[in-house]
Amino acid sequence: MDTVEPMTAQERELAELIVAALNLEISAGEIDPNAPLYREGLGLDSIDILEIALALSKQYGFQLRSDDNDNVRTFGSLRSLNEHVQRHRAR
Repeated sequence: MDTVEPMTAQERELAELIVAALNLEISAGEIDPNAPLYREGLGLDSIDILEIALALSKQYGFQLRSDDNDNVRTFGSLRSLNEHVQRHRAR
């Protein structure tokens, strides 16, 4: 049986935002913080990523740019997305 690595409080908050923004049929706690968000792993597509970017903008007060070369890494996992959010969020 696969065990999901524990989330930090910030990762859980972000996972809950993703679940709510996309109306996912899983709980935030079921998201593995190290699993890919895009395609394999959580299985999100480009439209889902845009929805997440919009939700992040509203929640945390910063814009994710579609032409940012780091987006593949940023959206690589919940953990990497959380690290990006914590670096860029409006204080």
